[in-house]
Amino acid sequence: MFDSTVTVPVWVFILLLVAAAYAVLMSVLFPSVRWYVRRRLNRAVDKLNTNLQIRIRPLQRTRRQVLIDQLMFDQDVIAMIEQMAQQENIPRDVLQQRVLSYAREIVPSFNAYVYYRAVYWISKKLSRFIYRVRVSAADPGGLRSIDPDATVVFVMNHRSNMDYVLISYLAAERVTLSFAVGEWARIFPLDMLIRAMGAFFVRRGSQNPLYRKVLERYVCTATKSGVCQAVFLEGGLSRDGYMGVPKLGFLDYMLRNYDWQTDRSVVFVPVGINYDHVLEDQNMVSWENREKRPDLRQHFARLKQFLGNNLFVSSRARWSRFGYASVNFGVPISMREYCSEHNVDFNHLSKEQRIVQIAALADVLMEALRYVMPIIPVPVIASVLLRSEEESLTSLEIVSRCDDLLDLMIANGAAMKADEKPRSRTLLKSLESMTARELVQEKNDRFCINPAQRTLVKYYANSVAHWWQNDPRICA
Repeated sequence: MFDSTVTVPVWVFILLLVAAAYAVLMSVLFPSVRWYVRRRLNRAVDKLNTNLQIRIRPLQRTRRQVLIDQLMFDQDVIAMIEQMAQQENIPRDVLQQRVLSYAREIVPSFNAYVYYRAVYWISKKLSRFIYRVRVSAADPGGLRSIDPDATVVFVMNHRSNMDYVLISYLAAERVTLSFAVGEWARIFPLDMLIRAMGAFFVRRGSQNPLYRKVLERYVCTATKSGVCQAVFLEGGLSRDGYMGVPKLGFLDYMLRNYDWQTDRSVVFVPVGINYDHVLEDQNMVSWENREKRPDLRQHFARLKQFLGNNLFVSSRARWSRFGYASVNFGVPISMREYCSEHNVDFNHLSKEQRIVQIAALADVLMEALRYVMPIIPVPVIASVLLRSEEESLTSLEIVSRCDDLLDLMIANGAAMKADEKPRSRTLLKSLESMTARELVQEKNDRFCINPAQRTLVKYYANSVAHWWQNDPRICA
């Protein structure tokens, strides 16, 4: 019986070999490789944690599918499913499938190796390639004394898409950040890289209650687990240079269940970001005019032109074109101290009462952001030219008036010391850059604003206008 020969066609034999090889691969080799890689990754994370001020949290090291399952079976999400099933007569299976798709869309797949080997390297090189990066802190001691077990939330103004790159590079030696990224970045393979960074995608302006509940529960879980996050309070890029009205959604998600007496401490760190040259400035000032918005082909053409103009020039030439990118870290705001001082218990408030308190906190954070907004050469020169109205000024007069304006800002409480003021040579270099960009017109060493670019000059001046105007929208 066992000595008989079985004859099969060649194609069946090949199919059996392929099936056997696949079985061995999936049941033996893949688990072994996965175990080996995860073991090496865990060792790398443990080594990184010894150097970071705020360690990588266990939630960030949890398998993505586990986090998706947690959201699927979260009690608040299940309650929302039951409510919608009854009110809208939608089958529960359909709603659960929607939750699964939302969770897969939101939950990141943090990879420490990608974050520190790829993202940090790219962010560092790109930031230094384009700008001369300047970093300062209003309270260095306060930043160093933040509780390592606290949930740190960097609250930032939003000037450019370079903000993501810049803050990832500057904060990487202390913490790993989790960003909320808009749907614009859900493009293969960019979306995979962003998820590996620990960032999560958000549908801006979505009114879907089930989606908002899934997003809320993820943000709440990440906050309670101590994951360091970065939030743009304005919700989007500034179109006119001013800081916009704060959006309350993410603050509410973080704090609606927060018990300051028993929960992990939450610390907000204001981070002001400003640029001498915002790469998207033309897009921002013409945003309302859809005919002027560039399409995808024009974006690629601009990228090609940018690389052609800057890839093979010296760093000095690039600095002359793009100037400073400045980041200023503000005074940390501990929610334990804030809640104790203002007698606020967010988790015991009704929705209406909680929103009022969240709005008050948002105003405090926006004021803290205005305080640490970096004061750099181009916005100062733009302010001087606007204040001069139609008068043309010599280069020496511009430098002198810049010095006077900086003294006024410092006297009004700006987060700048007298010895940190830009030098005359730096101001003149920035003036040359503005002239080359045709923001400013020059004739016989007399400078005035180019009428065709007046809106763009206002855009830069508006970023620091709150330090020199009682009504910062006078020049709008």
